[in-house]
Amino acid sequence: MATKALKYYYDLLSQPSRALYILLEQTKIPHQKCPIALRKFENKSAEFTENINRFGKLPCIVHGDFKLAENIAIFRYLEREFGFGDHQRNLSWYPQERTARARVDEYLEWQHANIRAQCAQYFLYVWIRPLVGLDLDAAKVERLKARMNDCLDIFEREWLDGGRRRFLAGDGVSYADVLAACEIEQPKLAGFDPRVGRPNLTAWLERVRAETNPHYDEAHKVAYRFTPKEIPTPQVD
Repeated sequence: MATKALKYYYDLLSQPSRALYILLEQTKIPHQKCPIALRKFENKSAEFTENINRFGKLPCIVHGDFKLAENIAIFRYLEREFGFGDHQRNLSWYPQERTARARVDEYLEWQHANIRAQCAQYFLYVWIRPLVGLDLDAAKVERLKARMNDCLDIFEREWLDGGRRRFLAGDGVSYADVLAACEIEQPKLAGFDPRVGRPNLTAWLERVRAETNPHYDEAHKVAYRFTPKEIPTPQVD
């Protein structure tokens, strides 16, 4: 077990920040929470880029004198340094069994240009652009939505095997599930509900939430607050 102090820099409006937040809380890896406000551009300050993350992005960690960016790199580093084990029933963050671990790795590589890219691009254009005073191009909104819908359909059909697979890498929740769920939650803030017309994705999303609560809801508290009222969200104290 690593003994150096671990500092976690994050903003819960950030999808990958939420995923690592859930992981750290669930696995009980000792760490210091260091929230950074993206809306105030604290991640772009000279202090942050010079002393914490040269790329000026979240999430990131500082472990002793070692600094590391990028969600997937951090996930794998934490597993090597601390180990995860199965801290609760039905949780296997990075399975030891070789084919299950390979399935997690497969999703972590696939998601960059798919679920991550398509959901984030739609959110950034539809939600962020008006906040900074820029107009929306209706045709572009529809193109981004179509690409996202295609990707979500592939996710439900292939990764959930049309509902025959409870989780992405087997019978238990892995980090692939948590990362996917956090990305798929994000378009809700922009008024798009990815669950509509996708019963298998809806059931999977609720299973991931149930297996990782209360930390799933803690991580999504800010996202729930900004989600339009017409899209149902859990009531969280």
